[in-house]
Amino acid sequence: MSMNKDQVEGRAKEAAGKVREVAGKVVGNTNQQVKGNINKNVGAAQAKYGDVKSNIKDSK
Repeated sequence: MSMNKDQVEGRAKEAAGKVREVAGKVVGNTNQQVKGNINKNVGAAQAKYGDVKSNIKDSK
């Protein structure tokens, strides 16, 4: 089973968002922390969408 574009991009966004969130927490920048959290959640949603697409494709 290979990963589709949404799975790859979503997981990359999720990881980058987590890094940004932690960096914001470390330096005490709440704005960066919130933006990182948002990016992390958007990436997770995109990855989940990719997972669903892949599952539908595999079930056919």
